[in-house]
Amino acid sequence: MTKTFLWLTMTAVMISSPALAASDTNIASDDVIAAQRAALAASTEGKGFGPQSPRDIDVREGSNTRAFGEAPAVTQMALCDIHFHENAEHKGGEFTTYAGNGDGKGYGTGFKYDGVLSEAEIAPVDGKIGESEHGDLVPGDTIEIHFVHSTAKATLGNSLGTCLSDAIGNPQLRVEAVVAVLVSEGGVDFPEMAHIEEINGVNQVPNLPGDLGTPVIYGGSTTGPSYNEKGSPFQVTWSVRPGVVKLDINSVGAWLADNPFDEDHAHGVRNLVMNPQLLSPFN
Repeated sequence: MTKTFLWLTMTAVMISSPALAASDTNIASDDVIAAQRAALAASTEGKGFGPQSPRDIDVREGSNTRAFGEAPAVTQMALCDIHFHENAEHKGGEFTTYAGNGDGKGYGTGFKYDGVLSEAEIAPVDGKIGESEHGDLVPGDTIEIHFVHSTAKATLGNSLGTCLSDAIGNPQLRVEAVVAVLVSEGGVDFPEMAHIEEINGVNQVPNLPGDLGTPVIYGGSTTGPSYNEKGSPFQVTWSVRPGVVKLDINSVGAWLADNPFDEDHAHGVRNLVMNPQLLSPFN
């Protein structure tokens, strides 16, 4: 019996959707998610892929030791992209509540804020925030925001391509991840948090929250549901804060309506990577 088979069997027990979900034709069954995990394991085994993301940041073990250097501090790198995912891609800290399997394509899954919000914080708001074919954002929703940085002479724009450069074929990438819960009242202003300044000749976001606990730093990859069944070839240093910030949902709507990244909705999430062979060990 292989290690991969044992891991897949254990995973089926550790994460499963609510029983009701299997009868909902819009929600992927546990078998669908298990098949995606098996496909990821098969497509990466023996191929030399580096550690993958997202992961449980409370679990430090991993057996993927493909080495790459930790990216410099963000103050020595250029901001190149800001986007966010509906529900947290990572698990851990204050966001461990499984949202369910979702549609099997990255929407309706991930992890939610574990805390309890007041009635005022989840009061309905006017209009649709971040509406897309996959729905919209409402008070009480959790998002994971990715502030992507590069050592290349990067530009601001949509997608990872803005973080790369013809002049540097292998730039180092770093993602500062902030998990937020959207509230109707009393939340932090997102455009202020995501405010961009040119500092020492490079774009920076100086207002990232510093009160969400010590970030978990580990070696991983790019994310997103397109990698549910294949490995990401990009190496990324992750810095994931374990706390959750309350974010004003209307300010999120304002940012989606006017930002330099052409972002207008939340992205889907990649299945949590649990295969030890695809996870880096970290301290």
